[in-house]
Amino acid sequence: MKGILVLKDGSVYNGEGFGAEAVSVGELVFSTAMTGYQESLTDPSYAGQILMPTYPLIGNYGVNDEDNESEKIWVRGFVVRERCERENHAKSSMNVDAFLKKYNVPGVSGLDTRAIVRKIRTEGVMPAAIAAYDDGEEVDVVKLMEKAKALDYSSIDFVREVTCKEKKVYNEGGKKKVALIDCGVKMSIVRELVARNCEVVRLPATASEKEIVACEADGIVVSNGPGDPALADYAAKSIKPFFGKKPILGICLGIQILAWAVGGRTYKLKFGHRGINHPVKDLTSGKVRITTQNHGFSVDAKSLPKEYEVTQVDLNDGTVEGIRHRELPITAVQYHPEANPGPRDSLYVFDEFVKQMK
Repeated sequence: MKGILVLKDGSVYNGEGFGAEAVSVGELVFSTAMTGYQESLTDPSYAGQILMPTYPLIGNYGVNDEDNESEKIWVRGFVVRERCERENHAKSSMNVDAFLKKYNVPGVSGLDTRAIVRKIRTEGVMPAAIAAYDDGEEVDVVKLMEKAKALDYSSIDFVREVTCKEKKVYNEGGKKKVALIDCGVKMSIVRELVARNCEVVRLPATASEKEIVACEADGIVVSNGPGDPALADYAAKSIKPFFGKKPILGICLGIQILAWAVGGRTYKLKFGHRGINHPVKDLTSGKVRITTQNHGFSVDAKSLPKEYEVTQVDLNDGTVEGIRHRELPITAVQYHPEANPGPRDSLYVFDEFVKQMK
């Protein structure tokens, strides 16, 4: 197949198509992770986005049956420099091409991803259209560009798209019970809580205060997820009544929703943080940890009320990576402590949260 990537600014990139024969539109973003493409493709936080790894060779270890972070691929498209057609790993059950076909997602390979990343770093993330099509066909570039220009990523509530539709329970009878507000949760978060003998009650992001109360949980986790946190005001409103009553942990989008719940604000980053090598400094201990990140918005530190303090910052750009209430058991981190992919330096976040639950 042929493949094409068209950016909102008029840039056109031609390459080879793979995955599904389809056309898709999304916000083009890049990730600096060298591994973990399967986990990234199935991370609901990428909903509405076209993912482009900076690492040039993708697919060499294939795709297995164990490492999905959700039930499907959420990215709108996949852009790579070089695609490995013949994967080599004992656990592999299919290659990346077949994986994308399975979920009707188009991919394009053979592009100079370094040049495209430089453009995004200079101009910021932008809408794009991607198409993989039969070698004997042609595509209308003008129409693709019109599709890209019509996309307003920040106006779409992707949380409603990715959240579970009904309550789900994991490890029933666990020592502690956690109400997990699913804004697009990665299954690795569930696994880490279960590994600490927690019963996890996964609720839709639209769950009401009454539904959360009915869980009789010992603590609440607000998960990661996609899109502009300002649009998920329903989640912010439903968790606010529990401040001071239950320990609360926010992860990634969760920290942003918590910020909105207390009267804070967020803003969009130029090209976001997506990768597994972001250094984060703990302002209390001075310790630096390498973290996994996937977010395009950040908490505005100056907007937080005085009862909250910034506890961690990103050493690359100084943005907020952690906040907490000065007295109550309310904490949140911007990075992904569960990793997958990435370093496991920050698993302590789950340990501390479990200790807070009485």
